[in-house]
Amino acid sequence: MSTPAVPISATEQKAAEHIFGDRLPLAERYVEHLATSGIERGLIGPREVPRLWGRHVLNCAIMAELMPEGATLADVGSGAGLPGLTLAIARPDLRINLIEPLERRTIWLNEVIEDLGLENVEVLRARSEQLFDEVSVDIVTARAVSALKNLIGMCMPLANSSGELLALKGRSAADEIAAAGKELKKHKCAEPEILTVGADVLEEPSTVVRVRRR
Repeated sequence: MSTPAVPISATEQKAAEHIFGDRLPLAERYVEHLATSGIERGLIGPREVPRLWGRHVLNCAIMAELMPEGATLADVGSGAGLPGLTLAIARPDLRINLIEPLERRTIWLNEVIEDLGLENVEVLRARSEQLFDEVSVDIVTARAVSALKNLIGMCMPLANSSGELLALKGRSAADEIAAAGKELKKHKCAEPEILTVGADVLEEPSTVVRVRRR
């Protein structure tokens, strides 16, 4: 694989060093995969290359700050491994399932996992609802999968009795929470929290909606 020119600003470089530490070379290798085979196979649009670090990888990996040591995690609709693979790289203590129904995506994810030598992550080719009886984790993550009102039913059954959903969202977070009232009640969820993560290291902090059980 030829190394593409993936720009990274000084602030992003500093943030990447902070988040990934001595595993930064693995993160760099992952970005290479995104910028080459990820584009070739339609997992990432070519216009996203200039924004891979800031908008995608760091935006996702900063979520690691919210996760306790040794937590189990399921990443629903993992796609190109965002956020699941970034978390597997940043936090080798986490045990992560990447849940993705599309075969071409799962093939790519497994190839990247093998190339990076990641031992704390497994790919499950399935829709989340097919795994409700098999998967029970501390944390469920999702990014760019669906509106919160749909994510509740897709994700909360995967969380254990004290588990939670961490959904990466944007400016629409408050509106999505307001629209999810019925589903939150149905699945016995507490009032969601809107968290701002990475304000001290990222040019644009990440917005995460945390949903816990009552």
